[in-house]
Amino acid sequence: MITSFQVTRFKGNVKEVIEDFVIEEIPLTLMIGDKELVTLLCCPSDLEDLVRGFLFTSGLIINSEEIINIYINREQWVATIDLADNNKDFDLVFKRLYTSGCGKGILFYTAADILNKSKITSQLRIDASGINAFMVEFQGKSEVFNKTGGVHSAALADKEHMLIFKEDIGRHNAIDKVIGQGLREKVDFGSKIMISSGRISSEVLFKTQKCKIPMVISRSAPTAQAVKLARDMGITLVGFARGNRMNIYSAEERIN
Repeated sequence: MITSFQVTRFKGNVKEVIEDFVIEEIPLTLMIGDKELVTLLCCPSDLEDLVRGFLFTSGLIINSEEIINIYINREQWVATIDLADNNKDFDLVFKRLYTSGCGKGILFYTAADILNKSKITSQLRIDASGINAFMVEFQGKSEVFNKTGGVHSAALADKEHMLIFKEDIGRHNAIDKVIGQGLREKVDFGSKIMISSGRISSEVLFKTQKCKIPMVISRSAPTAQAVKLARDMGITLVGFARGNRMNIYSAEERIN
């Protein structure tokens, strides 16, 4: 996942040759049966979870039981997916949306997906001090970022423990990896918190709403559309969660 290079660095007026660590990037092509679906630019780790999460959060499957098998060819970087119905008509031409994510993220959607912003209800409650503690732990877990500065991180937590942690060059990929592992482990998303290092935009809200996740927290900023969607969906959206500060943009009643 990490490659090193000899590079020339200037530090002030001092020129030196050092070893620099750089994150790897691969193009992963997803095939459903013999039909090419999409190519994702991503890190070469946790690829089965990425595929599983992507198919679910993009609306291409309703539940993970539709997936019979995922085979990753690491020589050609192809993921071959066998579904219970490989001949399902995805109507891809009319459903493809290029997102604002790193590496040109993609969602598949219908008009009903956009209009169906049903409210998420949850008994989840957490103290602000608990969120602060999570963000300290989250930052400490990011070993690849600390070494390369080239990845986003995402995590899933309950109100007491961080359960899953993933990294990728794309913030949406990191979230899909987290969700993919959660689906594989049959996690109840309805009482969980999604944590992200990156900007929270509308596609992140659509992904978390697919899972009925009631709270999204980021070190970074949300977009205006994400705030509007979070308020419509009943998702608690927290941005700029750093140190002992945070901004709560919606459903603030879940935070004490």
